[in-house]
Formats: sequence, structure tokens, C-alpha cells
Amino acid sequence: MQINKNSASQITISDSQTGQRIDNFLLKHLKGVPRSHIYRLLRSGQVRINSGRKKPHYKLQAGDILRLPPVHINEDENSPVPDSVLRKLENAIIYEDDDILAINKPSGIAVHKGSGLRFGVIEAFRQIRPEQTLELVHRLDRETSGCLLLAKNRQLLALLHELLRHEKTTHIEKTYLALVDGCWQGGKRTIDTGISKIKRGGEHIMQIDENGDRAISHFEVVEVFDNADTPPCSLMKIRIETGRTHQIRVHALYSGHPITGDSKYGNKTANQQFRKLGLKRLFLHAQQLYLPLATPITIEAALSDELEALLSLLRQNQ
Repeated sequence: MQINKNSASQITISDSQTGQRIDNFLLKHLKGVPRSHIYRLLRSGQVRINSGRKKPHYKLQAGDILRLPPVHINEDENSPVPDSVLRKLENAIIYEDDDILAINKPSGIAVHKGSGLRFGVIEAFRQIRPEQTLELVHRLDRETSGCLLLAKNRQLLALLHELLRHEKTTHIEKTYLALVDGCWQGGKRTIDTGISKIKRGGEHIMQIDENGDRAISHFEVVEVFDNADTPPCSLMKIRIETGRTHQIRVHALYSGHPITGDSKYGNKTANQQFRKLGLKRLFLHAQQLYLPLATPITIEAALSDELEALLSLLRQNQ
């Protein structure tokens, strides 16, 4: 359902309104419209002062002619992100400069709203920093934790998107950690095969398809756990050259070693065993991003306490 806050209108600023910042004036005048939406109107130039754009900190002058566009917003935009989520994400920031913000995304939080979700990481940060332009550089599955990158300007966003293309000689390197079911055999292995989407049982899943979108994943053993007290499993380092939906999860399944805790592609029996050991999520973590910029940047995200606790338990039983 859409809310039409106003039709297009003009306001002439009076003496009593002189000196107010334009952003504060709009917040009062457009009651109920989210701060993020108001700053978006200012950034995009839809709000005009004397036919020109103004920054949010511009102070109104008597006689200024303010043009307000029709404001169309979804009702669910009025639902703020819970404070507990905002605090969790603010505490998850692991790198920031003038152009980039990176977080160690917690498992269970989507990167953006949709499909019944009222909010995601990007909506949360736009609420936290309404005056800032923020865009997702890439995506992570909701269940996956780790390095997630946001750009603060569209020029850098375009550059980073170019560097994400695997056919480029110089590209962003993404490295993950995953705990997979069973003892990995054969050392390093590269899986280079296509992936496509199918519908099964009322939900969409990805599957191996030689005619699908090309996907490349490099698997390397970090540690193997094989003892009588816990299910056999292997900690893997995985570097990907492409970023297809569910790529690592599908390639892990294809290798014969699905990721532990994976409710969509995993081994149900093994998942039940790992749940008894305290694993209540997908064990897939975006550990590192390497950005080949003019000054290269390496961003690393630590494993959550839950995943570290499971690894400690497995090591104790070796």
C-alpha cells in the first residue's frame, strides 16, 4: 500500500522560519516520513530551494521558495529497525574510511529487505546515518556471517563492481571459512561448473548445471576432525572468483561435503548431530576481502563466539 504524503507544493519561507536547517524543517513538515527518505529527497534534488539543490545543513532564509515533490513511501518504510539490531550492526563495523564501510555481518540478518523481511543491513545503516549515501557493494546469504562491504559514493561503487567481475585480471578476492560434513580427501580442489535456479517443493534452490552461470570456487583443507565422539568434518578455506547465489553451498554439496548447519543443501542427519554440539546456524563465514585499489586494502572478520566454541570442542576431542 502506498502513502501519498502530499501533492507537489511550494512553500515560501517566512521570517519566523528563517535560520532553520532544511533537513530539520522537512522532518517537522513531513511528519511520519522516515529520516532516511527525507535525506534521499535532498540528495536526489527532488527538494529544491529557489530552483536549486541544497545540502541538508543549508539554513533557510526569509523569502526562499521551497519546492516539495509528492512523497510516495511504502508503509513498511515507517517501521524503524529495532534499536537492538542497530546497536549490533554499529558494533559490527570492522573497517571504515572516507569511501568504504565494512562490517562483520552477523548470521541471521539479511543484507536488504524483501520477501517478507522489513529491513536488512542497508536499511539499518541508512537509518543510523541518514545524511550519508550508502550502497551495498555485494551480498551475503542471510545465514552467512562475515565481511560485508558498503560504499559511500557511487564512483567507488562502480569501481568495486568492476573489480568484482571474475574475468578481470585484477579483481576483488573473497575468502571464506566453512565447516563441511565428512573428512575431505585429495587436498586442494577447484570446482568450475555452472549453477542455475530451479523450483522445488515451493521454494527456489540452486543446482549444478553445465549450461548455467559459470561459478568458480577453490577449496583448501585447513583442518580435519575425525574422532569417535563427534561427527567427522573438515574446516575448509574457500576462495571464490564468482559470486553466484548459494555458490559455495552448492559447490560444497557437489564435492560430496555439504556445509554443516545448511538447512537447504546440507545433510539432515549430520546437521542434527552438530545441533546437539551447539551449532544452530550455517557454518559459512566470509573471512577476508582483498580490495586491489590504488592503496590495496585487506579486511578480515573474526569468527563468531558460537563458531569458535564449536571448533574448540572439535579440537578437544581430537
